[in-house]
Amino acid sequence: MDYGMIGKIEKAKRYAQERERIRFESFRATFDGDNNPHTVEFGSQGWKCDCDFFQSRGVCSHTMALERVLERMLPVGVEAT
Repeated sequence: MDYGMIGKIEKAKRYAQERERIRFESFRATFDGDNNPHTVEFGSQGWKCDCDFFQSRGVCSHTMALERVLERMLPVGVEAT
């Protein structure tokens, strides 16, 4: 392995530890829930989930779990519940 690649690997390790450097702007994920898989999206309008609970409450266990996983990587104003 060349020195350039070694330097990039070390930098990647440091970046991975400094999670505050990363901010997600949008994404879509499949969340394997206890009963069914659910599609969860995050974008300019905030969270969306296709589960029934989210449809009635605007928040659900799937979005709350992802907020915790992505702590400090979401735009300001989006907080973990």
